[in-house]
Amino acid sequence: MKMIMKIPSPLRRFTDNQKQIELDALTVKAALTELFNRYPDIKPQIMDDTGNLRNFVNLYHNKVDIRQQEGLDTKLQAGSEVRIVPAIAGGSSLDTCLSADELSRYSRHILLPEIGISGQEALKNASILIIGAGGLGCPLALYLAAAGVGHLGLVDDDVVDESNLQRQVLFTVDDIGLPKVDCAKRRLERLNPNINITKYRERLTSDNALKIIDKYDIIIDGTDNFPTRYLVNDACVLLNKPNIYGSIFRFDGQASVFNYQAGPCYRCLYPTPPPPGLVPSCAEGGVLGVLPCIIASIQATEAIKMITNIGTPLSGRLLLYDALALDFEFLAIEKDANCPICGESPSVTKLIDYQAFCGLTQSSVAKPYKEIEAKALKAWMDKDNRVILIDVREPFERAICMIAGSQFIPMQEFDARLAELDPSRELVFHCKLGGRSAKVCDKLTELGFSKVTNLKGGILAWIDNVDPSLTRY
Repeated sequence: MKMIMKIPSPLRRFTDNQKQIELDALTVKAALTELFNRYPDIKPQIMDDTGNLRNFVNLYHNKVDIRQQEGLDTKLQAGSEVRIVPAIAGGSSLDTCLSADELSRYSRHILLPEIGISGQEALKNASILIIGAGGLGCPLALYLAAAGVGHLGLVDDDVVDESNLQRQVLFTVDDIGLPKVDCAKRRLERLNPNINITKYRERLTSDNALKIIDKYDIIIDGTDNFPTRYLVNDACVLLNKPNIYGSIFRFDGQASVFNYQAGPCYRCLYPTPPPPGLVPSCAEGGVLGVLPCIIASIQATEAIKMITNIGTPLSGRLLLYDALALDFEFLAIEKDANCPICGESPSVTKLIDYQAFCGLTQSSVAKPYKEIEAKALKAWMDKDNRVILIDVREPFERAICMIAGSQFIPMQEFDARLAELDPSRELVFHCKLGGRSAKVCDKLTELGFSKVTNLKGGILAWIDNVDPSLTRY
């Protein structure tokens, strides 16, 4: 018996936007059964868990309430019309865990058929861990909090520095010197009081990573160093958590999704880290202030897509962004059957020492040059005027700050200016953090220089421990 089921506008997103549906049924109950078979997602909007009509949903057969007829057993004739009439005056027409305030706050999301109320509820019930509250972590946290992700975790052990404010948009000048996670939590709670924020004022390590990461649905990598990046990857693989990756440097950015839907992991893309010092950090190489927001927005988009089950994820693809050319490229990433952690026969079955893995711990082989702390260097220079301190940074860095009495030979000019160096003198080299000057010391010892010393921590260590009047950058 052919009849018509009339669908109200609030429920049409469950029926492919159809206003009315022709069904073959002899009773109202049979008509609903057929409707639910075709469109399963509409059933929870009409029936409760016990199989009864929800209190705020009425059904009318030929414009008469079925409660005045035979209820769900009301018989139908050819051409009968059954109209679903949900309550809409004075509140939501749907059974939802979202409050009236949340329905208003997230209305622009809910208007999107791909997200709707069910997608917004999924966001509210989701939990995301952001590792790093820096350039990537700040816009990530802002947008995910604004989107209504119910539980955000923030991991960072650093404090706000003035040099952060160029790109770390969660913070203000009033936050300088304060823990990043404390400032972030306070700001995010003002943005959206409907979400929960857990802060971890600690560095992610092999000792705590599994315990922290295991509590969250999705992990987002906002780190700025290789040991933590490999740690995050391995922990996500071991716990079977998706890892949304992003990285930035100067004018370039990368993004991908790892360990998701049987896709590749970070080690499939980069099996081993580069040698220490080969890839400079943003602190040494710089970063365009707006770049992190672009990459973080892509990471946040992937998280929302993942939670709401829409779109195509970046899994198996590496996004490359060139800000100078405003160019996006996508490269394929294949899952490596021989990957040491996600391959067919993994050799990494637990978390390891990632500092050692990345070559950043002291090895049993002594360095060919000496290293010295800032305070010790100051004392040495005060009593021995034969010590020569050489700055190997870029000219623009020296214009920001310099150690009084130091000589200046930019790193890229060393080959042309070797003749200026006296191998019989004590030569101490410094850069911003100690990485570039260490390379210079390595090279000079290979050339036969024996009195070579590197300033540990570079000029920033000098500022922190010797002369705080100099400008940090």
